[in-house]
Amino acid sequence: MSLIKIILNNLIFLPFILGATYSSAQNDQTSSENKPLEQIITPDLERREISEAILDSENWEIGVYGGILSIEDFGSNSVAGLRFAYHLTEDFVIEFNYGASEASDETFRSVVGGILEVLNNTDYAYYNISLVYNLFQGEVFFGKNTAFNNGFYLLAGGGNTTFNDNDYFTVSFGGGMRFYANDWTALHFTVKDHIFDNDITNKTTNNLEATLGLSFYF
Repeated sequence: MSLIKIILNNLIFLPFILGATYSSAQNDQTSSENKPLEQIITPDLERREISEAILDSENWEIGVYGGILSIEDFGSNSVAGLRFAYHLTEDFVIEFNYGASEASDETFRSVVGGILEVLNNTDYAYYNISLVYNLFQGEVFFGKNTAFNNGFYLLAGGGNTTFNDNDYFTVSFGGGMRFYANDWTALHFTVKDHIFDNDITNKTTNNLEATLGLSFYF
């Protein structure tokens, strides 16, 4: 009889035991759902401090340049000039250029087989006004901690060329790259073609120029 009572007592309390077990499991599940997920990967990134050249807010620019000018049929010689510019917007610039070089008729005489001098005056000078369009803007990195602003640009304009004591209306176009050394100084590398009708050769000439310049903002 005692064994039967024990079994009956266990059967009576079994629902309560099962209910308590189920409630405990539910509480554990709820607590697990409310607990925030632990971060699986902890990033350990080292932030670099980069010193970048900030552009000056001034719109005026003045500079000098020098390079090589190839005068069609009259040789290649050094050229030097002045540059003055005004920044209309971030994308457009109006600039004025004046340059001077010297020609030689030795190349022309060797081609045509002449022995007499062709040029009365070997001085070559030009001035032009161009519209510059800043095509791409970017940055150049030197090392890990220093960055400089730079940009590519296109230009087109017109002006005058004085050659052999004659003046010629000249169309010019080209492009280049601008490199900002700091917030008030910029380096320029420009390639330009000066096109005019030369009376000496009776044809339209292309006079290519490649220059490196330094300009200042004020």
